[in-house]
Parts: sequence; C-alpha cells; structure tokens
Amino acid sequence: MRWLWLAAAYLFLVLGLIGAVLPGMPTTVFILLAAWAATNGSPRLRAWLMRHRVFGPTIRDWEAHGAVGRRAKWMATLAMAVCAVIAFLFAPRWAAWLSVAVMGAVATWLWYRPEPPPDAPEPGER
Repeated sequence: MRWLWLAAAYLFLVLGLIGAVLPGMPTTVFILLAAWAATNGSPRLRAWLMRHRVFGPTIRDWEAHGAVGRRAKWMATLAMAVCAVIAFLFAPRWAAWLSVAVMGAVATWLWYRPEPPPDAPEPGER
C-alpha cells in the first residue's frame, strides 16, 4: 500500500505544480492532497513539503486552523475570474455558465474559510 500512497503523493504534487502555471488548474488543493498522501507514503516527501518555503506555510495553516491566507484567496479568485472570461469566449454558453456556477460555489466556500491567526505570516513571508 505504501507505494500507492507514494504514487498518489507524487501525482498530486505534479498536478499542483502544473496548476501553478496553468490558469484554471488549482494548486493549493493538490499540494494539500500531496502532503496528505505523503503522510502514508513517504515521510521524507512530507517533511520536504512541510519545510518548503512556499508550500510549507500553506500546509501548516490548513492543518492547524483549516485556514487559507488572504493572498491565496485573492489569487484563486483572480484565477477563477480569468477562467470565467475564457469560458465565455471559447466554451458553449451552457458550459460557461456551469463552470461559473461551480467556481462561484468554490469561491464562496474559500472566502468563508478562516484566515491564519494574525501572528502567523502569509506563506512565503516566513
């Protein structure tokens, strides 16, 4: 089973890295899934993710508080807005409206998540 967890962790990590450069593809959710899968598959990969200057604070904030930083919320919202514009330009209207509805639900959920405590700096500022 360990190798399945390890494969899942690396798959999620690769998807997260792709999401960092590809509009419309999430990053944070895949990095969180990679950390979760690495817990069972590779303590070394998990330790690396937790020490990573960008991913580590995000994972720690999520695990400790279920929190998402304000900057991450704004970046996700901006990415969803760009994707909505692209959808309306290139997708059938029904698909564009469906994707906007899903993105709206995700954005609402995201903005209702707590933010890290004031003493916890934004990811990348530690």
